Amino acid sequence: MAIDGSPIARARVLEIARVWLGTPYHHQAAVRGAGCDCLGLVRGVWRDLYEAEPETPPPYSPDWGEYGEVEYLLDAAKRHMEPIAIAAAREGDVLAFRMRDRCMAKHLAIKSGDWTMIHAQSDDRVREVALSPYWRRHIVAAFAFPGVEP
Repeated sequence: MAIDGSPIARARVLEIARVWLGTPYHHQAAVRGAGCDCLGLVRGVWRDLYEAEPETPPPYSPDWGEYGEVEYLLDAAKRHMEPIAIAAAREGDVLAFRMRDRCMAKHLAIKSGDWTMIHAQSDDRVREVALSPYWRRHIVAAFAFPGVEP
């Protein structure tokens, strides 16, 4: 639900996410226009929807998730968002990606269309890009922001 208790329109999630387009990539940041990483983009959209983040992530290195067995990103998403079937993900939902076998999920994007997503890519910026077969085969989970219209 929105701050006023009303359902959140999916179009509102995308409107907020698109304001972040062009924000430079910056590891661990979450400042629209100045810098963010993929988690920072989702955190920033969350702040615009709900005013405050549900938790502050601990520091993480650029190579986090390359080893270990704890799914930090997925576990945090499950604590604060609604897990949904990947096939049921719609515009405004968050997609989680596992980029390599035997590694943790470590990338997030916001689905913006049937074949598009908004994400912050390292060494680049926040962009709306094709949700290509490459990206689709790496999706391991999907989540809805709380209170988003069905």
